Amino acid sequence: MPHFRALTAPTPYLFFTGKGGVGKTSLACATAVSLADRGLRVLIVSTDPASNLDEMLEVTLTDRPTPVPNATGLSAMNIDPEAAAENYRSKVLEQLGPEVPPDERSTVREQLSGACTTEIAAFDEFVGLLDGDIAGFDHIIFDTAPTGHTLRLLSLPKAWTGFLKDNDRGASCLGPHSGLKMQEDRFRKALQALGDSKQTTIILVTRADRGAIREAARTAAELDALNLSNQLLVVNGRFHATDPTDVVAVALERDQDEALAAMPASLTKLQRDEIPLLGFDIVGLVALRALLSPTHQPSLVSAEPGTEPVNLPGLNRLVDDIAQGKHGLIMVMGKGGVGKTTIAAAIAAGLAKRGHAVHLSTTDPAAHVSFVVDGVMPGLTIDRIDPRVETERYVAKIMASRGRELDEQAKALLLEDLASPCTEEVAVFHAFSHIVAEARSAFVVLDTAPTGHTLLLLDATGAYHRQMTSQVAPTGAGRIVTPLMRLQDPNHTKIILVALPETTPVSEAASLQDDLRRAGVEPYGWVINKSLAVSGTRDPLLRLRLERERTQIARVQNGLAKRAFIVGWRVKPPIGVEELRSLS
Repeated sequence: MPHFRALTAPTPYLFFTGKGGVGKTSLACATAVSLADRGLRVLIVSTDPASNLDEMLEVTLTDRPTPVPNATGLSAMNIDPEAAAENYRSKVLEQLGPEVPPDERSTVREQLSGACTTEIAAFDEFVGLLDGDIAGFDHIIFDTAPTGHTLRLLSLPKAWTGFLKDNDRGASCLGPHSGLKMQEDRFRKALQALGDSKQTTIILVTRADRGAIREAARTAAELDALNLSNQLLVVNGRFHATDPTDVVAVALERDQDEALAAMPASLTKLQRDEIPLLGFDIVGLVALRALLSPTHQPSLVSAEPGTEPVNLPGLNRLVDDIAQGKHGLIMVMGKGGVGKTTIAAAIAAGLAKRGHAVHLSTTDPAAHVSFVVDGVMPGLTIDRIDPRVETERYVAKIMASRGRELDEQAKALLLEDLASPCTEEVAVFHAFSHIVAEARSAFVVLDTAPTGHTLLLLDATGAYHRQMTSQVAPTGAGRIVTPLMRLQDPNHTKIILVALPETTPVSEAASLQDDLRRAGVEPYGWVINKSLAVSGTRDPLLRLRLERERTQIARVQNGLAKRAFIVGWRVKPPIGVEELRSLS
């Protein structure tokens, strides 16, 4: 049985965070089931816009606690971002009072319609749980959104403290000052509860690979900066080879050992638990109980690999198809941890290798593109959309254009308004729009943030589209082309969805595909990444996983993807220009 300290003397609140794809939800659900099986009353809550708690627990969830069948004492809920946003808007509008005219109410409601408000509202719901809005549970477990999104939520009270100080001007992009000020003490108390080691354990989940560890170290440092140092490190999916002659198994174990040996001091100082890699998908109560309980561990038996070959083209075919054009935007999307950055970098390197000028960029706050490429290549330009830099640039632009005719006091008020936490959202959207337009004359490959963050960006794109098209006649000289229109144009944009050949990543990519289609954006194709199906491994554990891979590959190939491509698991990590070239 894996030793898991969080279950030894569990605190009332257990907060699971980490890079997307490391197994936060699996561990959070397994912990919840384990505590409920002890006779405790447990609530598990997801704050992730791309939550898959429903799939894990095999029950349909809402934004209120729902009992989980066959797990007495366990309830679960998803914080619905849209419902939370509407509730938050109502709270703020109530603060205006009856004397406020309808046109001002309408203005405030419009100010509260963006993705930033949705994020704040979700945090407000989260704070309510810490504040005791739901009583009657011994433990509340939080399964959080991917790291960057979660840290942004956690930092909001800190950002608002500066924004609210000496601000008595009324409405802002977050709604009336009075409505926001009302929440400030509540938010501060919530952050104090998160940092109290007697009340909360922050479980930082990672995998034994370099990218996930690097992200975990960044997370640990940023949590420390928020005085949230009550952290426990969990390395999930730890693998040990059983056959010393199996090249694939030995290489996988060596790669994990090397990644852990190079772990930075910010992580080595933490208490650490390791959870072994298992030969089955962690979906459903049976699998969740097996993850942490010795009495539920199945015996490991050798599996005979399937005889049917996986009949899918490689990444080189995808790059060949894209390279037939002369320009365009290639957006690489998917759940965190599936290898989006590697696939985006390989596509960019492949296009450059074929003689095209390529701009590779990222909207991911973690920004691992330069680390993966690790070199220079003719025709390839690499950068990132840095939220801090873009915000500074946006503020300078606004001050230059609108501040010229203002006196010093008015300039100070404008600058104060631009210190709002929402300004970053607008600034990143402007940078994203610029990149979308750049693809009219060159190849632009965009490595996106994990799914939930990307959907927020698409929401901003859609809101801008609706605003602009409502102001311009649909035909005639004034017709405009918005970023959303370019994303909807298959001649301009190719969306590539990346998934691992596992149940949850495939399901989440399918859900993302549905969201894109509702926005009128049709994905070009899927890439199934890190597949063991053609590796030739004889390791009994890996062979068990291999058979489950085939099921998911067939699911993608035969029902989900218009075009599907496959990238095999590689003994040597695909880092550096030469490795990326060989992929594509």
